[in-house]
Formats: sequence, structure tokens, C-alpha cells
Amino acid sequence: MLVRKRVLLVEDHPDTSELIRKELSFGGYDVLIAEDGRQAVAFAAHLLPDLIIMDMRLPKMNGFEATKRIRENPKTAGIPILAATALNGPGDRERCIAAGCDDYLAKPFTHKELLAALQVLFDKSAAAAGDAPAESSTAKAQNA
Repeated sequence: MLVRKRVLLVEDHPDTSELIRKELSFGGYDVLIAEDGRQAVAFAAHLLPDLIIMDMRLPKMNGFEATKRIRENPKTAGIPILAATALNGPGDRERCIAAGCDDYLAKPFTHKELLAALQVLFDKSAAAAGDAPAESSTAKAQNA
């Protein structure tokens, strides 16, 4: 029996979170939802998802601070984090990566782009564990 990967989606807009939840469920993932940065930090520590999709503009605690706190916790430090954000100006990708995100996806994005980004992060995680070679999202996008 194949075990479905658990993804923590951190998104404060209900319509967006429901759309992404449906896309991920259709893609074979179990989806947990946090509505703000504080919930993201708490859910990450208690639920230990396989991957986190982090909006960066969040109430109560922004995605930058939430990512920093997740990285500071030894239990959650190794969980891959994908920044999925409307911040798409000059330097925003670099800010997200510097905050601790493993990759970046600018909104709006397609179902195919989202699933490809997740697969790249899962491949990198497997490669780090010695299971498979990794390919960057840029290289994967160029091959698509």
C-alpha cells in the first residue's frame, strides 16, 4: 500500500487554500491547512508533515518569521518548505530562499507547476537521504 505524503498548506485566503487543497488531493497528497504563521509553526511541530507550502503574507506571523521558527526547531528543521507567494518582484525569490525556504513559486501558478515544484523538493529530500538524484526546479521547468 502506497503511503500518501502529507503536505502542510499555509494559506490565509480560504478560496485559495481550498483550490490548492483540491489540486494536491487530486495529485495524491494528504493536505493539512494552517491559516496563519503561528498555526504553521505549531502544526509543523506537532504533525511533522513531509513538506510545507508557505504563503509569505500571513496574519499573526508572516511566512518569513514562521519559516525561520520552523528551521530553528530541530524536529522541523529538515522539512522542505516551498514559498508559494504573490511576492514576485525583484529580489523576492532571494528573500524567500534566504528566510529558509527550499524553493519558490510565484502566484498565480498552474496545477502542473505546483506538482512539479513539490516533486523537485521530494526528489531533493530523497537525494539528501541517499535515495535518488535531485534536479533543480529551474532545470525541471526547462525540460517541461
